[in-house]
Amino acid sequence: MGTITLIAAAATGLMAGVFFAFSVAVMPGLADLPAEQAREAMRRINVRIQNPVFLLVFLGTAVLCGIEVFQGRIVGGLLYVVGSFLLTMFVNVPMNNRLERTDDAYWPEYLRMWTIWNHVRALACLASMVILLLGF
Repeated sequence: MGTITLIAAAATGLMAGVFFAFSVAVMPGLADLPAEQAREAMRRINVRIQNPVFLLVFLGTAVLCGIEVFQGRIVGGLLYVVGSFLLTMFVNVPMNNRLERTDDAYWPEYLRMWTIWNHVRALACLASMVILLLGF
């Protein structure tokens, strides 16, 4: 196993952990709050998550997994690129942007749909890690 594959596998595992924590702790915790408080807390989280460390790992993993695809480990690489990176860009980020622009009435739909898609991201990252480690 090459260095890039090992780093990509570790990074996809790290991202799986981030998404897992949101699925099992952050979002359920926010669900316990009144909509106004939960929406404001999530808006703050969405601002804070855009920090250099998170962005380096999130974007860097996409680059590494892209390299993995070109090196023949197509399934493992695409699971992260499609199931985490592109899903985030085309589903979760637009939902976050809408949360910024809407009132508290959107919160229940946001909470439900964002969490479902977050579960998908966590599973895609975990599967990517396992498949990269297995050499696919």
